[in-house]
Amino acid sequence: MGPTGRARVVSTMATAERGSRAAMAVGWAPRGPGTPAAVAVLVALVLPGLPAAQRFSLPFRRPETCDHHQYFDVSSLSCVPCGANQTRDSRGISCICLPGFRMVSNNGGPIICEKCPENMRGVTEDGWNCISCPSGLTAEGKCQCPTDHILVERDTNGKLFSEANCILCDGNENSFSAANIFGNRCVRCEPTFINTTKSCTCSERAILTGGLCFNSKRNFPPQAVTTWHYGQFGASLNSEWFSEYLQSVAAACWIYSNLTSCQALGNMCVMNMNSWSSAAFDACHLFRFIFDHTAGVGTVHSIPFWRQNLPWLFYGDQLGLAPQALRTTQLSTNFSFKGQNQNMKLKFVAACYDVRGNFLEWRTLERGLLQLCPDTVIRLNAAYNFGTTYQQNCEIPISKILTDFTSPVFYDVYLEYTNENQEQHLWAIPILNLNLQYNKIFVNQDSSSAKWLLTRRLFLVDTLSGRESDLRSQPRVIRIATKLRMSISLVPNTNSGNIYPPLITVAYQDVEIQDPNSQSVMVSFSVRYEMDQETARTQTNISLGVLGGLAVLWALLKTAGWKRRIGSPMVDLQTVMKFLMYYAGDLGNVFFIIATGTGLYWLIFFKAQKAVSVLLPMLGQEENFVIYVWCAFALKTLQFLHMLISQVTIDIFFIDWERPKGKVLKAVEGERGLRRASVPVSIWRTYFVANEWNEIQTVRKIKPLFQVLTVLFFLEVVGFKNLALMDSSSSLSRSTSSYIASYSRILRYAVSTTLWLVIGLIQIVFFSVFYERFVEDKIRQFVDLCSISNISVFLLSHKCFGYYIHGRSVHGHADTDMEEMNINLKREAENLCSQRGLLPNTDGQTFQMSISNKTRQHYDRIHETLIRTKGPIQLLSLSEATFEQGVKAYHAMNKFLGSFIDHVHKEMDYFVKDKLLLERILGMEFIEPVEKSIFYNDENYSFSKVLYYGNEATILLFDILFFSVVDLASQDFVLAAFLTYLQQEIFRFIRNTIGRKNLATKTLMDQRFLI
Repeated sequence: MGPTGRARVVSTMATAERGSRAAMAVGWAPRGPGTPAAVAVLVALVLPGLPAAQRFSLPFRRPETCDHHQYFDVSSLSCVPCGANQTRDSRGISCICLPGFRMVSNNGGPIICEKCPENMRGVTEDGWNCISCPSGLTAEGKCQCPTDHILVERDTNGKLFSEANCILCDGNENSFSAANIFGNRCVRCEPTFINTTKSCTCSERAILTGGLCFNSKRNFPPQAVTTWHYGQFGASLNSEWFSEYLQSVAAACWIYSNLTSCQALGNMCVMNMNSWSSAAFDACHLFRFIFDHTAGVGTVHSIPFWRQNLPWLFYGDQLGLAPQALRTTQLSTNFSFKGQNQNMKLKFVAACYDVRGNFLEWRTLERGLLQLCPDTVIRLNAAYNFGTTYQQNCEIPISKILTDFTSPVFYDVYLEYTNENQEQHLWAIPILNLNLQYNKIFVNQDSSSAKWLLTRRLFLVDTLSGRESDLRSQPRVIRIATKLRMSISLVPNTNSGNIYPPLITVAYQDVEIQDPNSQSVMVSFSVRYEMDQETARTQTNISLGVLGGLAVLWALLKTAGWKRRIGSPMVDLQTVMKFLMYYAGDLGNVFFIIATGTGLYWLIFFKAQKAVSVLLPMLGQEENFVIYVWCAFALKTLQFLHMLISQVTIDIFFIDWERPKGKVLKAVEGERGLRRASVPVSIWRTYFVANEWNEIQTVRKIKPLFQVLTVLFFLEVVGFKNLALMDSSSSLSRSTSSYIASYSRILRYAVSTTLWLVIGLIQIVFFSVFYERFVEDKIRQFVDLCSISNISVFLLSHKCFGYYIHGRSVHGHADTDMEEMNINLKREAENLCSQRGLLPNTDGQTFQMSISNKTRQHYDRIHETLIRTKGPIQLLSLSEATFEQGVKAYHAMNKFLGSFIDHVHKEMDYFVKDKLLLERILGMEFIEPVEKSIFYNDENYSFSKVLYYGNEATILLFDILFFSVVDLASQDFVLAAFLTYLQQEIFRFIRNTIGRKNLATKTLMDQRFLI
């Protein structure tokens, strides 16, 4: 049976590499499972699970680097010498005979050349014969014809002319010619026909498959299964590509060691997702069959998984090989972000093959070789900038895929590096194919890397396997690499930027073609960097445990101080709840410290490092950090609310020291006539002081609006937010044409929190050192106002603890005209009067108080009458009896507290002392006021603790954490700033409103006068 035109096309796949492959081929002789091969297989089975690390390394060679007497072997990816009288071809990937020599043997492996006689120095176009050339020779030794002449070397029967001529092709021995597919020239027959039948026909005794002719008596590979499985539920179709070529390429690879056939068989295995099943002889089973039965031919570069003549597809199927391949050896390349030895480029290259097994070229992965999503070259190449976490997503129409990918291209990916001897080498990059099935189990989707089966070759789009009846028809199904991820792992404890071999993870999706113009598919390409976070987690857990334990002790001390201040020794439910509130605040501080320390660590050490020693946690590894921030926010919210409740429930009274100036005649309601009464003391001074107190309730040490706007300005306008990008750059600006990496939540938190703290501290220092000293200090001004108004403030933040502001005027009265007040102030400025302090010859006006239970009980008895109206007083709405009762209670309280301050009640006396240093540090009092109350000198105006002013740290941390959690949830600094300012205003309104009601209730003042 003669070879048809179609058979000729198919046969080119088996003989495309007709040049000599002396180092890789083993001849056309059949290969059976002889004793030497069996022994080699047995030895391979007992080898250790993984060879030494250097076995995965090979010299980096390109076709152009081979010299004139070498060719580039596409199987071993190395330069191999040509045979005698041979030189490499124009592409450099095979050998041809020198001019004046003809080929006498070419079976897809080594060729043999023979010198032509002197009278026939020309060589035919096919290189097999010598011929006389009447018009001279070309540089290649072929016959050259004049212009407008056709070179005819054979007659119509294929008989070779001694001199260039046109005759019929001759299929007899010494000619072995047949018409080509166009029928316009005579060419040599397919070698498998000649070797099998010594003619250009495949007789009935031979086997014709895929356009190749094989001897039926030879050891033929098992019959292949051409079914192609696709889809999530294991649907299948009969692939025309596999039906036409699988059996023939397997036979050519097995029997003749044909290099392109072996590559094509490997490609079919890759198209079948490298899946292997013992129940079916599919492409991968055939490949494994040939691999197992060719152990005797040797390996390539001492890699046991890379057999001579075969592509390297697998890393073996033994458990535990994947972790060893990925973590056993570190590459010698040093990566650095800065300095003279800066090295930030990952130099990936790929050996490219077409679907028929032909080597195409070496190509760098830059310019989007493995990226299906279109983009600019700068952004595509950014994927290989070391340290840049890269993410690319897009939706691609199926119609575009069918147009751009008519045939799959296969890639063997390597990382180019320089070894210790400054020699260029390649490191083979393993592939983790998530669609790979081993005995129908998706082993690579297991969470344990010990169960993974790594592979070597990949493709992006396969529009060929899914064609059922005609290779020129539209495919029924196409297979697309929808997720491709590169993972680069840093060696633990490295100080020179060493990494482990990278890993490429690929997931394919099968798409059934229905309407290509309306169908589309989402694809993604990403590069992520990872390092062992176990040490960081351990250190964080230790820090959390230690600081958490200290927080417990500190909360216990606070609770003990609180118990002493409320004068109760019993441990009850209220005590437990108070402890939990204190502990919540302290534990919130612990979480804040750990989160901020962690963020600053990654920000400083990652962005500022020269030689790479740390890499940012991946997005999935940030979860613990995010939990810490949310815990800090939740706990700080409890502390903030607890502070608000404590502030709006304090007991406060304004002691008016003003005394009546004489007596006047006054009409008494219900009585006739007039009677003498004391001149009323004006209430306006008390109202004035109360309004000032009301105004300073929410005064802070910073300006909240300025704080929010300044933080937002530095983040968005100056560009500090760019420090949170997951790349190695420390620049505050980014070009619009460059790739913008995704944000790290840890770095966003670190940058924003640092700005909040720095700007907040600058504000606090500015207001404390400059503004309050030279412009306005509302806290000290309030104390001065009390002295000028002759009003003291008696505050109880706890049952038996509070604060006292001594505002008794040194002039005896304050209800006077402008002239006298100016005279009084002038006398005070010239030291012509006594000092303002509570004690003689002192200036101390502010005190902390620990009052005895007896004093508190007396205060409560009067206070019960004072607040019996249950709510803010409105004078016009009170009944006459209630109003009179309230006025009497007010005067009684004013008289009692005034007499208490003047030491009138000996059974409720007090003394003044300084606090011990340890008492100040711990925030508690060691002496319990049993018989006498204790006034502690307080030069720090600590009464501000019942105001916003004295709790700036708590409020500032609450604002920071609120801003942070909004940003972590939305990834939007502008929204976080807006909501932070909004919550500030809401809580300030709540604090003012409830505080004003409490002030009116506790002091018997009409709320309408508090403006």
